Amino acid sequence: MFKKIFYLGLLFFFFNCANMQAQNNIGANDSLLVALMKQNPNNYASLLADPAQYRIQILYTQINRDKNNIPHFKEYSYRLNPNEYFYPASTVKFPLSVLALEKLTDLKVAGLNKATTAIYDSVTARQETIYNNPYAIDGRQNIEQAIKEVLVVSDNNAANRLYEFLGQEYIHSQLANKGYPEVYIRNRLELGRTPLENRQTQSVQFYDANNKLIYTQPAQNNTSKLPYYNVLIGNGYLNGQDSLINAPLNFSEKNRISLSDLHHIMQSVIFPDQTASKQRFNLSNEDRKFLLQWMHTTPTESSYPTYDSSEYYPAYAKFIMLGSEKGPIPSNIKIFSKAGDAYGFLLDNTYIIDTDAKVEFMLSAVIYVNADGILNDNTYDYRTIGLPFMKNLGNTIYNYELSRKRAFRPNFDNLLGPIK
Repeated sequence: MFKKIFYLGLLFFFFNCANMQAQNNIGANDSLLVALMKQNPNNYASLLADPAQYRIQILYTQINRDKNNIPHFKEYSYRLNPNEYFYPASTVKFPLSVLALEKLTDLKVAGLNKATTAIYDSVTARQETIYNNPYAIDGRQNIEQAIKEVLVVSDNNAANRLYEFLGQEYIHSQLANKGYPEVYIRNRLELGRTPLENRQTQSVQFYDANNKLIYTQPAQNNTSKLPYYNVLIGNGYLNGQDSLINAPLNFSEKNRISLSDLHHIMQSVIFPDQTASKQRFNLSNEDRKFLLQWMHTTPTESSYPTYDSSEYYPAYAKFIMLGSEKGPIPSNIKIFSKAGDAYGFLLDNTYIIDTDAKVEFMLSAVIYVNADGILNDNTYDYRTIGLPFMKNLGNTIYNYELSRKRAFRPNFDNLLGPIK
């Protein structure tokens, strides 16, 4: 009897060990990325020694073109785990931009498009009526201007205008229908709002060039049940009064999206013909080109919106491959991306091309850099650990791609267009 219990206990022990090992090695395709990082111990050794502390996740897509310039994809990952939470920060602004354009198309209202004037009504407490936009060339607020500001400098107010137009329920249902059911964009950015307030969105009126009302998006209230994930991070946090709360910060009702979903949503926009029809966004060719153009536009290339180059330098919010560099980006390098940083999480979602060397790849990554474990104290290790990691990772993959043999080099003519 004793032997039977002993063997059962031993079996249970090994089962638990195997299960824990599987959880710690979710990315079954880690070997290439690990090998590349181990070639540069000065850059990665301390991170690889304890990747769980930094919550590192990486997804790299290798792209191989055939003789007809059709891309074929092969993915490599490191610690990719949809169950390991990270705060997605500004990266959610890209799905919001795509969904806003798709919604305008699906509404099929004559004269309604991304350039149509939009007025935002205040219908509940702590909502602000918005009539114009000082960053626009003509002062008008519209979806087009909001998306430009989101993609060029990651403007939070502009992203919130998209959130008001879409609403919580629409965002989730549309993404779920596309194959992303675990994505929940449930709170506005930077604004401190309660879960109830985030369920409620403003009414938006659209006017044509003659100031005639052509469409009203009613105020919305999401009454559907939202999941509660019980996500606690950190050792403490500062609340609105700057007093320290000695408890983890609860992220259970904050935005949630996996690195894989972020990566594949962007991939579906860049490569729609290689995306299954049920996962493809309903974008006109013009709207897709518009997104691609502003995804790689730098603040110094942009006019209306126009930005102060001392604050918004060329590589602003281009973390992967550039880190905190403030100088010009080489003209042959185009980075289509959406990055984010908040609460010590630093992440970027990119498609990078070199028009001279004819190199292309997709690379998404997240890292958590908060040594003191305190959130909201603005003492995160972005510049000392996070941004160097992003820069080094981007250049590691770029240099690998430069050395990698290709049967056919890509033609990028369909990707690049003039800046407007």
